[in-house]
Amino acid sequence: MLWLARHGETAYNAVRRFQGQSAVGLNDRGREQARALAEAAAGHDFAALWCSPLARARETGEIVAARIGLELVFDERLMETDAGDWTDRMFDDVAAEDPDRFAQFIAGDPGFAFPGGESFLEQQDRVVAALEEIQAAGPLPALVVCHRNSMRLALERLRGASLTLDDVPNGTMVAL
Repeated sequence: MLWLARHGETAYNAVRRFQGQSAVGLNDRGREQARALAEAAAGHDFAALWCSPLARARETGEIVAARIGLELVFDERLMETDAGDWTDRMFDDVAAEDPDRFAQFIAGDPGFAFPGGESFLEQQDRVVAALEEIQAAGPLPALVVCHRNSMRLALERLRGASLTLDDVPNGTMVAL
């Protein structure tokens, strides 16, 4: 079995700014969330701990690893969507300038693509491929620390779930 976990909060999350694949670390609240995630993870007998290499996921993963005594294994396919031209922009500004495309983003529309960046379908394909390989290779159960869109898109494809942004808060852990 696989479990997915979202990294703790960043300064970008707190103000609703697109971070995409930027090297944004956790804020104080995010470190608290990561410690709470680590405590929750300690209640399971995880045999492996996988992680996106982006700074916010890495920091969360390191906190979890220290608590549960597993070595982190990184896989770039678990990274957040490349937000292209929207990177570093505020959600509200993008929503005002491009309401239709922003609505596609919020809804998790598989046809959505960030201008100058990656599509949700491209991200979904790479994340699901990584998760399928992790599951096939074992050991299991495994915890995978990644990102909101990585989780949303994987859960949509593998469980048929339809999730909004608010359904995957920072520090969330969910069985796949």
